[in-house]
Amino acid sequence: MKALTFSAFGDSDVLEYIDVHNPVLKEDEILVEMRAIGLNFADVYRRKGNYHLVGNPPFIAGYEGAGVVVNSNNSEFKIGDRIAFADVPLANAELVAVPLSKVIPLPDTISFETAATILLQGLTAHYLATDSHKTQKGETVLIHASAGGVGSFLTQISKLLGATVIGLTSSASKAEMALKNGADKVFLYSEDWKNQVLSFSPNGVDVVYDSVGSTLSDSFEVTKNCGQVVFFGMAGGDPDFINPRMLMDTSKTLTGGDLWSYLTSKEERIKRAHQLFDWISTNKITIADPTIFKLSEEKKAHEYLESRKSTGKIILIP
Repeated sequence: MKALTFSAFGDSDVLEYIDVHNPVLKEDEILVEMRAIGLNFADVYRRKGNYHLVGNPPFIAGYEGAGVVVNSNNSEFKIGDRIAFADVPLANAELVAVPLSKVIPLPDTISFETAATILLQGLTAHYLATDSHKTQKGETVLIHASAGGVGSFLTQISKLLGATVIGLTSSASKAEMALKNGADKVFLYSEDWKNQVLSFSPNGVDVVYDSVGSTLSDSFEVTKNCGQVVFFGMAGGDPDFINPRMLMDTSKTLTGGDLWSYLTSKEERIKRAHQLFDWISTNKITIADPTIFKLSEEKKAHEYLESRKSTGKIILIP
């Protein structure tokens, strides 16, 4: 089979689209012919050597995608079944061995491209709004990087649950995108956003979703007493240390968030994914059209992602 590989760490020039051996199925796996693969910054970090990799080169990145079952050692799935997954390694290939515990059956209403576009970011937004903080009708939430992948879904889910949403982003064009996704107000990082947030919500917001990291102390400044900050990323650098005395004096809460703490069983991942699929099928949330590259156009795809010019998901088609 063909696969997108790298044998050394570095920029996009290290990527190679080559022939490799087909996966050898274990008893608890099915073989999937890939139809759409999600490209994420984690793939870039693996290519650069920032993440630990198991095995020997050539390495195959990729963890998210959708396709059709072409071989199965069990009776649960048959050849031709449409499935997707959010966290199966070696996904940047024509064929992927998928453990039964990580298979997400794909409804006919959801395309392969949609599944590869939404699963990682959509499932992250889902747990943030329903577990890390249980969003209630009438609350005001502040979402960092609100025009990004997770931010876009989190905005829509928060609105669906009845919240007022304030977005933060880096440019006027991204602010426009956040407003189209349903944000009630959007402020720019380059402006005095903390005072703007407090002007809009004088007592502070109920919850801040912070994926930037270096803004963590600022996030607490705009959170109301008894409010909450959910910290789930460090795109802007390491956070300041938070003084527990401040948390005690203001009754504020700091919560960490990581998707893999919630996708703890087959049943859990299917339940959460199918909630997303239902919201999409009924037009309760929408997704921007992805940018599509052939898997063989790996260099262009990685460079486009790293340029940060993309406004939606990038997917790869074998």
